[in-house]
Amino acid sequence: MKITSYGSSSAGNCYLIEDKGQLIMLEAGVKPKNIKHDISEIDGLLITHEHNDHAKYAKQIIKRCASNLYCTKGTYEALKDKPDSYRFMQVHSKQSFNVKNWRILPFDVEHDAAEPVGFLIDTPGKKRILFATDTYYVRYKFNKVTHLMIECNYHLEALQHNSELGLIDKKRYTRLLTSHFELNNVIQFLKANDLSQLEEVHLLHLSDTNSDAELFREKVKQVVGVPVYIAGSD
Repeated sequence: MKITSYGSSSAGNCYLIEDKGQLIMLEAGVKPKNIKHDISEIDGLLITHEHNDHAKYAKQIIKRCASNLYCTKGTYEALKDKPDSYRFMQVHSKQSFNVKNWRILPFDVEHDAAEPVGFLIDTPGKKRILFATDTYYVRYKFNKVTHLMIECNYHLEALQHNSELGLIDKKRYTRLLTSHFELNNVIQFLKANDLSQLEEVHLLHLSDTNSDAELFREKVKQVVGVPVYIAGSD
């Protein structure tokens, strides 16, 4: 199984998962021309919420493939540029569904969006991927996860330091606290979950100004004991 990141930041997010010759896309915040895979081959496009860095190119991507868009009703209705309604497959938190040989369970997350979710994905090759981004908290626990794709956006100390220097205004400071996953919260989440079958971790959506990729990698690796990758840079 292979995970490829075509963007993992506020500039745009998009991930491809390949397993047993099958392909699924997570997020659509990157221009189709910048995606090296053949988009026409994807089994489905999953998006977590409507913000542009995750969903701006959903319509364009769906036009280039024979598959559908999978997201919540709240997300679809909030999209600025929607694919045709017949290509929209509504998903519901804690109700699993199939996309060909992929089994997917959405779960609700905490973000300032219409109806955001994360996804627990069982792949055609019997791997289990947990995908959670743009949330400051995950209320659920998960078992038998082999691949973890999780946001680790900022370090509170760095955020506070930048705020004190006036590099971040109060509005943005407050929003980050209630919309994105902080390093220490990620570590607490990891400790609360079953890591017995974990093979690798992909840290997503690191802040340009409030993160330290190598620090984050080392801190997470101390907890999980498996390879840790920084999406968009490794």
